[in-house]
Amino acid sequence: MNLPNQLTMARIILIPIFMALLLIQFPKGQPIFPYQDFVAAMIFILAAATDGLDGYIARKRGQVTVLGKFMDPLADKLLVSAALIALVDLGHVPAWICWIILAREFAVTGLRAIASADGTVIAASKLGKIKTVSQVVAISLILLHDWPLSLFNLYLGQPLLYVALFFTIVSGVDYLVKSKKLLKK
Repeated sequence: MNLPNQLTMARIILIPIFMALLLIQFPKGQPIFPYQDFVAAMIFILAAATDGLDGYIARKRGQVTVLGKFMDPLADKLLVSAALIALVDLGHVPAWICWIILAREFAVTGLRAIASADGTVIAASKLGKIKTVSQVVAISLILLHDWPLSLFNLYLGQPLLYVALFFTIVSGVDYLVKSKKLLKK
């Protein structure tokens, strides 16, 4: 269990803490403590930041492992899925956007599993990385109610969610095209 894998596991462990802070309230929708949603957002951002960090450390130190290759994308999908589902529950994200994003994640995970069974690794593409970053930025802004941009009457969380949706669809199509050989088997 090297440092990159520990960071990945920490990301997974932070998910229920993030969810609890975001969703648990007193009756009548009152937060348990002041700035509870801000703390939840900070935990989401911290967890998301470990994604780039674990990969960087693994490559830099030559500590790329089979466990890391499996757990890292799974941790990303769990974090983004948990945040989107919670934001749908809170009324901040339309359910259809969440469904499209989750459907893409399941499809790509399935394609990777099929490829893995044949000994093929489908590496993350640049589009996939742009998709992940755009999702994290949009979700972070929505969680933060667009703070600090809202101080300047800039509300970018929702528009960036549509940008993330665009990259989600485009990167999903890209994975389908690249894995066309696998689908013919």
